Amino acid sequence: MISNRLNVVLLVIALVGLLAGLGLLVADFTELATYTWTVGVLPVLAALVIEIARSLRKGEVGLDIVAALSMAAALVFGETLAAAVVALMYSGGTYLESFAEGRARREMSNLLSRVPRTATRHRNGALDEVPLDDIKPNDLLLIRQGDIAPVDGTLESDRAMLDQSALTGEAMPVRLARGDDIMSGSTNSGEAYDLRATLPAAQSTYAGIVRLVEAAQKSKAPMARLADRYSLFFLVVTVVVATAAWWFTGDPIRAVAVLVVATPCPLILAVPVALVAGLSRAAHYGALIKGAKPLEALAGIQTLILDKTGTLTDGRPQIVSIQSHGALSEDEILYFAAALDQGSKHPIAQAIVAAAQARDIVLPIPRDIVETPGDGVRGTVDGRPVLVGGLNFVMEQVGASSSSAAPQEPGAILVALAVDGQLAGHLVMADALRSGTSELLTGLRRTGIKRILLATGDRRAVAEAVTEGLGFDAVCSDLTPDQKVRLVLSERENGPVMMVGDGVNDAPALAAANIGVAMGVRGTAASAEAADMVLLVDRLSPLLSGIEVAQGARRIALESVIAGIGLSFAGMIAAAFGYLSPVQGALFQEVIDVAVILNALRALRIKPRETTLAAIQDVTRPKS
Repeated sequence: MISNRLNVVLLVIALVGLLAGLGLLVADFTELATYTWTVGVLPVLAALVIEIARSLRKGEVGLDIVAALSMAAALVFGETLAAAVVALMYSGGTYLESFAEGRARREMSNLLSRVPRTATRHRNGALDEVPLDDIKPNDLLLIRQGDIAPVDGTLESDRAMLDQSALTGEAMPVRLARGDDIMSGSTNSGEAYDLRATLPAAQSTYAGIVRLVEAAQKSKAPMARLADRYSLFFLVVTVVVATAAWWFTGDPIRAVAVLVVATPCPLILAVPVALVAGLSRAAHYGALIKGAKPLEALAGIQTLILDKTGTLTDGRPQIVSIQSHGALSEDEILYFAAALDQGSKHPIAQAIVAAAQARDIVLPIPRDIVETPGDGVRGTVDGRPVLVGGLNFVMEQVGASSSSAAPQEPGAILVALAVDGQLAGHLVMADALRSGTSELLTGLRRTGIKRILLATGDRRAVAEAVTEGLGFDAVCSDLTPDQKVRLVLSERENGPVMMVGDGVNDAPALAAANIGVAMGVRGTAASAEAADMVLLVDRLSPLLSGIEVAQGARRIALESVIAGIGLSFAGMIAAAFGYLSPVQGALFQEVIDVAVILNALRALRIKPRETTLAAIQDVTRPKS
């Protein structure tokens, strides 16, 4: 494509040439006006011919050939005014297209412009300003008010208020508590806080988003390639109509008028603008699509396959219930268990600590901590001996039988607590289903998805317990990564398939699907790399938003193409029968081009169904 700067130069030359020639014509300097129009056309025609030659060397036949033919024919047959109008309209249309695409990319480009260059690091009791590449995992960073988190990490302060709107589209700031994960790219909208880095900058979420945005901006959509594929057909039809008009009437000016009306075709204007606008709009709602090709494919998905752990469920164990076996209340059981579990890095221990903090329980510092990896932890809390861990481990330590424990639900885990050598209670934990899942699945079916399946490596009983009442068309359990791939390939025989997952084991299936979707907040780098779309928040609602935006953008692109091509053909026929002169044809075609570009920009205003989206976001928004 011609560069933006050259577009401006050519537009100015064409505009000055046309206006100067009109001024000379009014002053009755007809020959000088003709010369001026010719001078204004030639640079545009030369640039266009060079661009066509480059395309032909790549094996691409574009509709710019029609524009070159119309300008050349108008000059040859003395219709210099028409040639000047075509040159102005072509250069103006090209500039308008680049301007429209630039506007459509603005939200995605905003992500790139917000990349921080340095960070403030705690070191030896002082603060140092260091380049991002110097940050290593476990470094403690100070994030001041208004600063952007430079790397992924965990909150080391008691609380923080973050603006994640640039990443997720969620307007309201999010409150986080100590130990919560913080995604790089989030803006601190509250007091300064400390961030413990968990990843270097190059591997953090925001750096990955930037790479995906850059890749998306370079992409070319199937519909755009379809336009190129049929450009030869359109070119042939245009030449045939022009030649026929000249042959049957003996008037070459009618052929010139036909060529002028066909320049440039809305196929090369509306499609890229609409689809790039769709990419920008989807990113606004927290769905980063890696290019225009996946966006178009997203609009036609027939089957959805969901992974369970970390996708359909939260992926982290949560307390379902607390059972007391003595005098301690539920809060007291949680108090002792969480206090001791502060000394363990086990995911279940950390989940118990997080649950206590969520209830604003102030935890004391445990003493004499001894951890038995995989079994449990013993120590002292408030001077009292405490033991917390697996049921069998705790029961053996206190000399009791585990037969008295309540029966476990499928997929549930029992964590036992003993205080003063006596069983005090149990904490029942499970990987809970994400809130709002039922509403989300209903919304997804409304977009035209016909089949929704669960694919998990968990046991059948666990999978069925999690999906009970959700209306899945099939629940596939005990699957290995290879079996997930085979499931995707078998479903693809019935139509386009989307696979949603978050783990390394999901990456092959994501790559095998027509559209692979990765959970971008806590998902692995492998799944994000294999995916065509990344959800920027730890919930599934952007999936629905992304599909609705993709369908809207594709619909708008098709509307623009059908209307534009239909009007162009109508204009060509009118010109062939002498109802449009070359100048009138050029003006008519430019009206068509401006109309289809403005219509394509409607994709920037696409809104997912507000009632469904609001309901899902309300119930799935992380709780403070």
